[in-house]
Amino acid sequence: MSDQPSRKKVWRYAGAGGFLVLALVGGGLVARSAAEREQATIAAENAVTNVSVIQPKPAEAGQVVLPGTLEAWNRAEINARVSGYVSAWRADIGDTVRAGQTLAVLEAPELDQQLAQARADYQTAVADRELAQISAQRWESLLAKDAVSRQERDEKHGQFASIDARARAAQANVGRLSAMRGFTQLKAPFNGVVTNRSAQLGALVNAGSAGGEPLFTIADVRRLRLYVRVPQTLAHSLAEGVRAQFSLPEQPGQQIDAVLVRTAEAVERRSGTMLVEFLVDNRDRQLRPGAYVDVRIPVSGAAGTFQLPASTLILGSDGARVAVIDRNGRVSMRPVTVGRDQGTTIEILSGVSAQDRIVLTPPDSLVQGDQVRVVRANTPKASNAKS
Repeated sequence: MSDQPSRKKVWRYAGAGGFLVLALVGGGLVARSAAEREQATIAAENAVTNVSVIQPKPAEAGQVVLPGTLEAWNRAEINARVSGYVSAWRADIGDTVRAGQTLAVLEAPELDQQLAQARADYQTAVADRELAQISAQRWESLLAKDAVSRQERDEKHGQFASIDARARAAQANVGRLSAMRGFTQLKAPFNGVVTNRSAQLGALVNAGSAGGEPLFTIADVRRLRLYVRVPQTLAHSLAEGVRAQFSLPEQPGQQIDAVLVRTAEAVERRSGTMLVEFLVDNRDRQLRPGAYVDVRIPVSGAAGTFQLPASTLILGSDGARVAVIDRNGRVSMRPVTVGRDQGTTIEILSGVSAQDRIVLTPPDSLVQGDQVRVVRANTPKASNAKS
């Protein structure tokens, strides 16, 4: 009888031990499964890229710095109209001259002889014309008396007309050579400054020689033209009357005013730029034509344009793009049109709106359709800095 209770106890203890083993094994499996699920969740969360976003701001007025060239208001190269020898020059480089002032005198003995011959030919033609006129008048009187035929009278009138034409031609030739004789004195066409002189005493000057250096160069420097080529994206914001400032490389701190007076109204296809002209007052003659300057042109922000930090731009073979985040955290690579580069910021002409969320400093691995997590940026948003 004593063996039965002992056997029951053994089975009871064995059942309890088995249950304990099953509980331990089941708990381990449950804990392992929970750990695996947690690791999977962490791995999935780590696979999502954290990004910071920024919204576009309306473009603000700023300025653009472009190279320009100063040119004289008027500039003329004085060449010889007749061949001869330089007998005198009366102006040198840097001299201020007036309109009509003699710059140099040429000796042209061959021209003088041609003029003398032309005058003699003209006198001969005048004498022949007078004789032909008298003959025509006499034959007209004889025709009234029926002493000559009408045919003979008409021939005399024809001779007079022919000789009169030759006399007029001789007179025109005298006028032409007299005008050429006046070209032996080289004169300034307008008030200005002599910027170049190649005339030398006794030098032979050949009129009409191709590629020859001009004897004088005159420039009107009281006013200067400032030529600047502006990009096509800025052409719409420039109009007559816009004021700009420029500085010389040797005087970077001195700003000089200029006023826009005209534009080319056409974009050059090769460079994608438009030529504009500014007027510069130079009555003190401190500026020199031909100088290169840095021009600062104010530019107003056009409607519908925005500014973004330069770090948002993605440049590739497909052009400029930005990464836009939608409501579901998906990435959309959107092409944009870039305007002014202001260093820290870039002007965007099209492709974004004020409500878009743009990825700030997108990683290289970011592609279309990626799932991302938006986090707060560690650095403050870039402001719309003016260049």
